[in-house]
Amino acid sequence: MKIAVLPGDGIGPEVTREAVRVIEALDLGIAMEEALVGGCAYKAKGHPLPPETLDLARASDAILFGAVGDPDCDALERHLRPEQAILGLRKELTLFANLRPAKVFAGLESHSALRPEVAGAIDLLIVRELNGDVYFGEKGFRQTANGERQGYDIMSYSESEVRRIAHVAFRAAMGRGKRLCSVDKANVLETSQLWRDVIVEVAKDYPEVELEHMYVDNAAMQLVRAPGKFDVVVTGNLFGDILSDQASMCVGSIGLLASASLGERQTAHGTFGLYEPIHGSAPDIAGQGLANPMATILSAAMLLRHSLGLAQAADRIEAAVAATLADGVLGRDLGGTAGTAEIGDAVLAKL
Repeated sequence: MKIAVLPGDGIGPEVTREAVRVIEALDLGIAMEEALVGGCAYKAKGHPLPPETLDLARASDAILFGAVGDPDCDALERHLRPEQAILGLRKELTLFANLRPAKVFAGLESHSALRPEVAGAIDLLIVRELNGDVYFGEKGFRQTANGERQGYDIMSYSESEVRRIAHVAFRAAMGRGKRLCSVDKANVLETSQLWRDVIVEVAKDYPEVELEHMYVDNAAMQLVRAPGKFDVVVTGNLFGDILSDQASMCVGSIGLLASASLGERQTAHGTFGLYEPIHGSAPDIAGQGLANPMATILSAAMLLRHSLGLAQAADRIEAAVAATLADGVLGRDLGGTAGTAEIGDAVLAKL
């Protein structure tokens, strides 16, 4: 079993280091190889996703990813900016399904912006399509007939793109509470109407799953009003980007939330995927040992479960994280004082 470790920029190397320590402590015989990605890769190699990094990713069973983003690179042409690395990996490796669980850990309900009794009921999974929508559609600038500048981004989905993400979502619902909410904007967008039509067709293969449709504006409202009503949510790239970040703040901190980006490729042990915390590179605190590594450690647990078939090891990591939080070992994002390495040490002690 082999993992490509891509720490990236900012706090990425710090939080990834703790996740690697946790994997090593489990003594699972996993080989891990590190490579450059993002702004640091551009500075060293002239591109945010160098060929050797992509080759390593392809030769591995899974990718553990830190974060990308460097203010020094903000003025670069778009295709050379650090963020293009993650988009490039998703495209080149056909990572089309993003899984973002959001659940409040016991004792941390008061850290949510919502009332504790509302936040405490959150236990949901957002399944976001990653390879289509406005992110990958035709885009550019043009001039109107009256001489104005105009920017445009084309939103589109093919039937096959919707069908494959629908199957991922329905299977996820089968493994949870058998409830699926499909989020779209079918009252306005033809793209969403196709989305809804295909979701309904795929639903026939999963008669045990209760399917609900919801417009995205209502879904955003319900995530604040009654987040406990959601089990699995499936939606497109743009809506999923927004709603998954909203769900993270309903939980209380983006420093606790992991994610998986899966494709169709099967490894000897599971499904090939890229695993990363949902937070960014946080350059303002980079190198200070202040970042919370919990989300990256939990991402490593998802990696072990989905790509390497090591569910028991994943359970151990998640239990160790929960026990560490219950002991009050909290990062600054949760009002605590524990530093990056201190949190990592505490999780290792629980293991």
